[in-house]
Amino acid sequence: MKLIDIYNKAIDIGMQHDPRGNDPVLKALKRAEKAFDDQKPGEKELFDRETLSNPYSDSRILYGREDADIRTVLVGIDIEVGEVLLAEALGRRGTPVDLILAHHPEGMAYANLYEVMNMQSDILQRFGVPINVAEGLMESRVREVERRLMPLNHTRAVDAARLMDIPFLCLHTPADNMVVHFLQKLFDEKKPETLSDLLDLIREIPEYKNAAAQGSGPKILVGSRTRTAGRVFVDMTGGTEGSKDVFARLVSAGVNTIVGMHISEDHRKEAEKHHMNVVIAGHISSDNLGVNLLLDELNKGAGLQIIGCSGFTRVDRSSPAS
Repeated sequence: MKLIDIYNKAIDIGMQHDPRGNDPVLKALKRAEKAFDDQKPGEKELFDRETLSNPYSDSRILYGREDADIRTVLVGIDIEVGEVLLAEALGRRGTPVDLILAHHPEGMAYANLYEVMNMQSDILQRFGVPINVAEGLMESRVREVERRLMPLNHTRAVDAARLMDIPFLCLHTPADNMVVHFLQKLFDEKKPETLSDLLDLIREIPEYKNAAAQGSGPKILVGSRTRTAGRVFVDMTGGTEGSKDVFARLVSAGVNTIVGMHISEDHRKEAEKHHMNVVIAGHISSDNLGVNLLLDELNKGAGLQIIGCSGFTRVDRSSPAS
């Protein structure tokens, strides 16, 4: 399978499972096209043309020829210089790595992570928050994240991959979309009555069961096991944590429980203030679920060999026994 085929297929899968629905995704691509057309001739050279077909700024081919043949993939939740050296060491020991695949973004995908946060406004609208309110709440938070990312050294791992000449790809939001789609569908269909019932559903999933065995399983952060789960909102995509002021709006819109990957202390206090139940499924375990679901789709008919590292354990649901 060619590197470009893996990348294009992953973006397409992410779009198919985008919690916003199809129309907002297509509109985002149209806005990118208009932004490109409005650029002055000299500015077009610096325009990120990937945005014309890929609505996820945090997912990119970071290094490597698009026509590179890929058979063996080293997959990790976080890929830093150490994991790049690990890939090179595996090659010296007889297991050549054709591609390093990260979940969390690096390089330009990390620098532009804040741009994908705008999709959260459309997601909030689907759960009953007026779009003008959702966009207003997100605006300052997006700018805050942009400022935090500006001084960081984004290219260390990418530079290491270039020096070792190993293709490097990161897929963030496409994988996060997969876990949101999977869990939201599960809760909508099973309709857990209490938070205890909801936890039981989560703990049946292999990635969360594995995390629980290692002491990092799902937990109720706000609420109690006997509380009514009610309407559940799975909040796990859109770059990173949104505005803490959204809890009041979600409560007014009829959301009773949020299931997330992680939550800051300020956000937790705000949720508690508005009596919003919060269940933390787990960060790395949720990332594992999303990446595994994405790999199941990517690997259909491809025959890729997957090697897990950096917090990632392969769970294959595509085989008949799974």
